[in-house]
Amino acid sequence: MANNGVTQFLLTLGAPLLLMTALGTQAELSVTQGSEQQGTSQPATSSDWIYTLRSGDSLSQVASELLTPNIGVARLREYNKLSEGMVLAEGDRVRIPLSWLKRQPEPARIASVSGVVQIISGSDGRKQTLTRDTLIRVGDEILSGSGSATVRLADGSEIRISPDSRLTFNRLTQFGKSGMVDTRLRLDHGEIHTRVKPVLDGGARFEIETPSAVAAVRGTVFAIQTSGQKTSLQVSHGAVDFGQPGKTQRIPAGYGATVSASTTSGMSIRRLPPAPETRPLPSRLTRLPATLEWSNSQASAYRLDIFAADDGRWVESREIRGNHHELSMLDNGQYEIHLASVGHDGVAGMPAVTPVEVDLQAQEANLVTPNDGAAANDDMPEFEWSLNGHNEVARIEIAADQSFNHLIATSEWAPETSALPSRPLNPGQYYWRVVTEAGGNSVAVSKPRSLTVKGSLPPARVISVNYLDSQVRVFWEQVATAKEYLLQLSEEPDFDNVIKETTLADTSAALRLIPGRRYFVRLKALSEGPFSSRWGPGRELYLE
Repeated sequence: MANNGVTQFLLTLGAPLLLMTALGTQAELSVTQGSEQQGTSQPATSSDWIYTLRSGDSLSQVASELLTPNIGVARLREYNKLSEGMVLAEGDRVRIPLSWLKRQPEPARIASVSGVVQIISGSDGRKQTLTRDTLIRVGDEILSGSGSATVRLADGSEIRISPDSRLTFNRLTQFGKSGMVDTRLRLDHGEIHTRVKPVLDGGARFEIETPSAVAAVRGTVFAIQTSGQKTSLQVSHGAVDFGQPGKTQRIPAGYGATVSASTTSGMSIRRLPPAPETRPLPSRLTRLPATLEWSNSQASAYRLDIFAADDGRWVESREIRGNHHELSMLDNGQYEIHLASVGHDGVAGMPAVTPVEVDLQAQEANLVTPNDGAAANDDMPEFEWSLNGHNEVARIEIAADQSFNHLIATSEWAPETSALPSRPLNPGQYYWRVVTEAGGNSVAVSKPRSLTVKGSLPPARVISVNYLDSQVRVFWEQVATAKEYLLQLSEEPDFDNVIKETTLADTSAALRLIPGRRYFVRLKALSEGPFSSRWGPGRELYLE
């Protein structure tokens, strides 16, 4: 199962352009040109790349996209001994010296972040919180602290940074659009898990340096940890050239190695503990918790890592004793579960990789109390319901209308079956419902119920007055559950003689007044049901 997961990952990292090293007998084949016979091409050398033309490619397009500005299509024709009128077709191959290829910085991108992770800019030294889709440039440093992050390089390679790690990006170079990269990193402390696209010979490079060792990678899946004085490596797929600078050895898949800066004994190489035998899980989990089980072995502990398949996010990492682990609180999505035995040296061995999809569906809750149409004397009534799904969280939603376009109050998301509103409810007519959520993206909504909160509506208060020519616009605060407002205009502050009275649905009104005379305005909130309401305080109006 582990090999299948690795193979699938490596296949998805195919280069956008088909490139082959000019080595061996195939490298000596001449460039072909349909039915037209051409001259003999020179054999390719170890410093050449061979590019195979795709549909729609032309020699001038290849020169423009892959070569440095001082190398044109004429030199490319001359190098490949192609006449001026010769037309190339799909599948023909062109030799390109490595020294002619474009080299340009290519930033990496943050695919995911969990917890608090910081980045130190290599250009100005500023420290900022790392977020998804942040571009990582040469000289930038990532400090993971208690969080973790996944970095995706320009060629599709992936670096997962564990908590308490410090990683510096010393070089991020791409050779034009050829697919070749030169990536050099420094891991000062901590741990990274890396999946590197197969490195092509003759110029491409992927290298990780630590205070005590260096790892030159050639298309592989591996993990590396360093404390500064000691560096350990575990290779799951491919091979890594690893060791002290100038003294590296090739470490194949299934082996690990350790280098210590404090000793001169060299490097210790060992076979990694084999992957545990896990019992199959359903490929699609429709309810949680689910139990991952494995056969007993001589290992005293196991390392469990869960990664999100879409963005490489490090969802969970822990050490486990025993032969089972309960999977819970996973959002809907595709995951890879890595389980490895921990050796006596504390280093994890070969992982058993279990792909799994979590697909939880929220179910509509059953409302319990208050009953539909009930009346409450309390402005903080308690709401109760029952859940019908698995791994669900729920909250109440309270609105003044059945469409729930404007929520007046809610409760916190929780796996509970009762809650109080987030704020006291003013007297009035309300509608309430329960929303359930499962897996982070599956939502179900109950049918609504009506609820009346008894009491007196608060007064509507004027908050501002604007004067423009002979017109005055009055604004007042909105009262929750109010359907409309009654406005009165008087020339006396006690409103004994009302000269204008009107009902408004909005929270503002335009009044045309006679200049030089004083007026007073007040408002009352109106609502459905048996509610008494109070007049708000009067506000003086005067137009010069």
